[in-house]
Amino acid sequence: MTEAPNFAYDEVVGDRRLRLKALVTNIVIDAFLIAFSLVMLLPLVFLVGNAFKTPQEILLWPPTVIPHAPTLDNFTSVLSETPLLRWIGNSFLFACLSTLSIMATSAIAGYILGKFPSKILNVVFAIILATAIIPFEVYMIPLYFQVKALGALDSLWGLLIGYLVMSFGIFLIRQNVIHSIPDELLEAARIDGASEFWVFFYIVLPLLRGPLAALGVLAFFQAWTAFTWPLIVTSTKTSYTIEVGLALFQTGFTVDVGRLSAASSIVLIPSITLFVFLRRQFVQGVATTGLKD
Repeated sequence: MTEAPNFAYDEVVGDRRLRLKALVTNIVIDAFLIAFSLVMLLPLVFLVGNAFKTPQEILLWPPTVIPHAPTLDNFTSVLSETPLLRWIGNSFLFACLSTLSIMATSAIAGYILGKFPSKILNVVFAIILATAIIPFEVYMIPLYFQVKALGALDSLWGLLIGYLVMSFGIFLIRQNVIHSIPDELLEAARIDGASEFWVFFYIVLPLLRGPLAALGVLAFFQAWTAFTWPLIVTSTKTSYTIEVGLALFQTGFTVDVGRLSAASSIVLIPSITLFVFLRRQFVQGVATTGLKD
């Protein structure tokens, strides 16, 4: 007499195999991501390490990751012989003002394009999206002559003219307005007698805190890392931004690796600090962007 198949046992064995397979898959993925992260962090580790090395140790081969005789000479030389703090201040002020302008224009334009549909506004939105694929270098020279005609060369306002609006920011806020803010909520406020300004400032903006924070991080880093536009607009050493200032450590034949690494390490502090404090809003804002139909 044959035994009946034990379906419960087979089911338990199958579940164990599935869990084991999932565990192995997760371990492999985690190992790959950790290895990839270490590879990505390696240049940053070398950068910080070179800032504390002597010129002789920088030229050693194979290169060392941890300095054998750490020194602060590169930092003291950079801070005493170059206006590095002035460059950082110029970049920080430029990036903050550019971020505020982009957040304001994106919030207003995104709200209007998202909640007041019309054929004309659809054409305007299509034009805004079309400008996103045009490289800045295409219209950089005409913009330079306009700044020159305004007498704004070698000034903060001349820098800002090229970084007041971001087409991607308008697209990002518009998508969030469409998919995250219900029309019924806005209509209820209007029925209660709220003006459009009240609706925008007290209903729309609070609901857009996440996307605006994400946009703020993107806008800040766009201005903070700008190089080409500040290079052609600024002409005096005290008006340089940090990216243009860092380029002075490299000449046509030599690169001062030690001082360049020290200056770059100091410049990393504001960027990392901003991202650490706003990382949650940045991830939330990008993840909740309504890109679905």
